[in-house]
Amino acid sequence: MSSRNGPLSGFTVLSLAEQYPGPYATLLMADMGADVVVVERPAGGDPARQFPAFHESLNRNKRSVAVDLKSPDGREALLRLARTADVLLEGYRPGTMDRLGLGPEVLREANPRLVIASVSGFGQDGPYRNRPAHDLSYQAAAGMLHELAADRRTGPVSTLAIGDVSSGMFAAVGVLAALLRRGQTGEGGYVDVSMTDGLVSWMTTQLVPVLNCDAAAGFQHEPGYGVFRTSDGLLSLSVAHEDWFWTPMCAVLGMDDVAGLRASDRIARKDELRERIATVLATRSRDEWVAVLDQAGVPMGPVLDLEEVADDPHVKDRGLLVEVPADHRRPARRHVRQPLVFDGAGPGPSRHVPDVGEHTREVLGAIGYADDELERLLASGAVAEPAPRRPAS
Repeated sequence: MSSRNGPLSGFTVLSLAEQYPGPYATLLMADMGADVVVVERPAGGDPARQFPAFHESLNRNKRSVAVDLKSPDGREALLRLARTADVLLEGYRPGTMDRLGLGPEVLREANPRLVIASVSGFGQDGPYRNRPAHDLSYQAAAGMLHELAADRRTGPVSTLAIGDVSSGMFAAVGVLAALLRRGQTGEGGYVDVSMTDGLVSWMTTQLVPVLNCDAAAGFQHEPGYGVFRTSDGLLSLSVAHEDWFWTPMCAVLGMDDVAGLRASDRIARKDELRERIATVLATRSRDEWVAVLDQAGVPMGPVLDLEEVADDPHVKDRGLLVEVPADHRRPARRHVRQPLVFDGAGPGPSRHVPDVGEHTREVLGAIGYADDELERLLASGAVAEPAPRRPAS
C-alpha cells in the first residue's frame, strides 16, 4: 500500500519539530498517508541534517518549506499554513511558540479545528519544564535506570533513544485521538506530550508494586531469561514464569534433573541454573541452537546485528524494508516503513527526504500566495528555497 492512499490520506500535518521525537511521530503519520509539511529554518534547516543518514531516516516522505518564524512575513506564512492544516506539531522548549507570537490561542484563533501537539522533555508545566536534558536523563528521571541506582553503579545503557521514540509514538496517538474527537465535536485541541511522562507510563508495571508496597514480578530474574554466549555468537532465551517452556528447554539442554522446578524454585537457584545454561549453550553455534530450540517450542531468538536484521527472512517477508525509487534528483534509497498493517497492506514512504525549502513555492502557492508575493518573500529572506541540484547519476 502506498502512503498516498493510506488511512490518513487527506490530512495535512505541519511539523515544526526537529531532531528526533517530532520527526518520528510525523514519519508514522506520513507513511499512513498524511501530507506532512516540515517547516524548517532557512539557514540550514533541522539541526539533525548535520547527520544526513539519521535525518533522512526520519524525514523521507515529507515536504519541506523554509520559513523564518522570527520575521513578521514568516509568521504570517505560518498562520496561513495553519488555516488549511489539520495538525500542527512542534518540539520547542515550553514558551517558545508564545514568544514567537504563535502560541495555541493564536493558532486556534486562526483555525479552530486545528489539533496542536507540543513535544517537550518534561511537559508544558511543572518544576522541570525548562530543564535542559537529552534522552538518557529522561530515562533516569523516569526510573528506567533504577537497577543502576539500587546498586550505586554506573554501567552501559541502551544506545536507542527510548524517550525520543516513545514520545513520538505518544504524540502520534495523542494527535489521532484529538482528530477523532474533532470528528465528533468539530473543534481542534491541544496535546501536551512529555518525554518523561511517557517513560513513567512505560514503567507502570514496575512502579505500581512500589506505589502499593507489593512484591514486584520476578520473571526478569528467571535463569532462562537473558542473553547467553554460544560458540560463535549470542542467543536470547525468554523463558519467563512459564513451567511449560522451562521443561522442554531443559530437555534440549540435557538438564532433566531440574526440569520439574517451579518458577519460585528456579529464581531461588538462579545463579546456579544460569551458569549451567550458559555452559551448555557455549558448546554449539548460535544457528544450531536456534534450530533445535525452535523445534522444541522454546521462546528464544538469535541476537542479530543490524546487517543481519536487514537480511532477516521474517523482516523481508513482512515487507518492513522498502525502496523509494530514484527520481530526477536522487538515487533509489532503502527505508524502514512504519510497522502497522491495514487490511493486509503496510503503507510506507513513496518520496525521498526533501532539501531545505524544496517545496516552499509548491506549498505556499497552493494556499494562495501569488508569484509576486513569493518572489518578495524569497528576496526578503522570510522564506527560502534550495539552490538547483544536479540530477542523480
